Amino acid sequence: MENYALLAFKHAPTPIVVLSYRRIKALNDAFANLFGYAHDELLNQSMQKLFPSVEDFEKIGKEALTGLGLQTNMYYCDERFMRHKTGEIFWATTHGRTLTPDDPFKLAIWHFEKKPQVSSESQLTAREAQIAQYMVNGYTCKEIGKSLGLSPRTIEVHKANLMKKLGARSKGELASKIIVINPMTAAQQNYSSKTTPEKILK
Repeated sequence: MENYALLAFKHAPTPIVVLSYRRIKALNDAFANLFGYAHDELLNQSMQKLFPSVEDFEKIGKEALTGLGLQTNMYYCDERFMRHKTGEIFWATTHGRTLTPDDPFKLAIWHFEKKPQVSSESQLTAREAQIAQYMVNGYTCKEIGKSLGLSPRTIEVHKANLMKKLGARSKGELASKIIVINPMTAAQQNYSSKTTPEKILK
């Protein structure tokens, strides 16, 4: 007799993973394909393997743990950078649900969706790319200005222009459009959430 539930999980068109304390206990074909790995390469591995850096893994983990603990329906969602086996950094939307609300990371199910990158018609200038990278990696306008030798007001103007140019209504939406200007270059530079645009665009 067919196990239809298992069949549905394995062959679902959307990437799904089952985690226990952020270690992969089950994954479907779509999840393995999303990250470019064979099934057995990911089974029982830490999710850290799929993050751009240890810093990203720890930061997102803290946010997710807090989010799952606060949600009365045990659901949580966010947007984050992830890393393909090739080293490409991409922006993903995730939805998670814990099955153990008293200990949210003990057993949780997650769904991942890769966000599309900006089209070639919307390429940014070198200065725009610099500022955009700082923005999506969590720097304030004041911090960006200090790093680039520009006033916070100038950065605010650039930010407004970027939002308008890319049709973004929030920083998260902006990040989903620009991601990393050159993903492979970013990977070769050992990308992390605090990698500066100068390093990425070098």
